[in-house]
Amino acid sequence: MDKLSYRRHRFPRIVIQQAVWLYFRFALSYRDVEDMLAERGIDVSYETVRRWALKFGTIIARKLRRGRPRPDGRWHLDEVFVSVNGKQLYRAGLGNLNRAISGVSA
Repeated sequence: MDKLSYRRHRFPRIVIQQAVWLYFRFALSYRDVEDMLAERGIDVSYETVRRWALKFGTIIARKLRRGRPRPDGRWHLDEVFVSVNGKQLYRAGLGNLNRAISGVSA
């Protein structure tokens, strides 16, 4: 695998990684990334962000994809309708569902 080298770059490694991450993770334009970095006090042109994306983008994007969890056959429910003693109840979260079934009030 290619090793990332940030030598001979004006900005620290963390700034470059953050800019490239913002560009690829949220599908922003180069100018949007430039504006977001400017809000944080980092003066970078959109052209510099473009060069970073071309140079470091494939490696950083590959690392992002590798870190993403794989799809699974299990579903985690945040809310559910349950029938208890013939009465329909709406509960959000499993903690509330357990309380509804056991009869303990919240």
